[in-house]
Amino acid sequence: MSEPEGLEGSTPRTPVMEKDTGAGDGPGPPGQSASAAAYDAPPPALEDGAGGSGRFWSVRRVPAGLVALLLLAGAALLLYDVVAVRLDRPVMGWRRALARQLAERPLDDVWVLVGAGVAAGLGLWLVVLAVTPGLRGVLPMLRPHTDVRAGLHRDAAALVLRDRAMEVTGVQSVRVRMRRSRADVRAVSHFRALDDVRHDLDDVLAEAVRELGVTRPPALSVHVRRLGRKKG
Repeated sequence: MSEPEGLEGSTPRTPVMEKDTGAGDGPGPPGQSASAAAYDAPPPALEDGAGGSGRFWSVRRVPAGLVALLLLAGAALLLYDVVAVRLDRPVMGWRRALARQLAERPLDDVWVLVGAGVAAGLGLWLVVLAVTPGLRGVLPMLRPHTDVRAGLHRDAAALVLRDRAMEVTGVQSVRVRMRRSRADVRAVSHFRALDDVRHDLDDVLAEAVRELGVTRPPALSVHVRRLGRKKG
């Protein structure tokens, strides 16, 4: 898997980062509500001639390491006790207590049910990890060559869309949140009509999504607003 080390080149304007405060950063009302200047666009169509690939599978290092450590510790402790018994030493107290509890406690005991539930939950968690690919933050890319497989991090894809959106005339700042199936774009315009800015963002971002080259292009959700004027 090849992953992007960084993004080369620069945009004509430096993106402005801002916090999402809902209706606007100023005390005054925004120039136009987000719902009136928002729309959802379907994913751009892909060009023919390039095959797709499924999601990348995670190696699950942390869960596998934890399970391996627990099994190793349990096996080492049990092996030590078995060897000690073979050498005519007394059985460890925890084995006596565990055997007595298993023999005396009924199946409907609270602690037995709790232990069974914990074991079942851990087993189900391991099964889910085994049958799901993971790596939700990596978007599979098209494969023009069958022997090459690449992926694009969602943060890098969001940065590309933000830089392209900043090239639109009238856009002051942009925030992009990239998901697996949708890209949420929130732009602030300081001049021009909001509908015109939104139309230009539609064209620019649709082309940018096609240029990402991902297997499943995300749908676009664009919100354009204008900050209210500060009083006094």
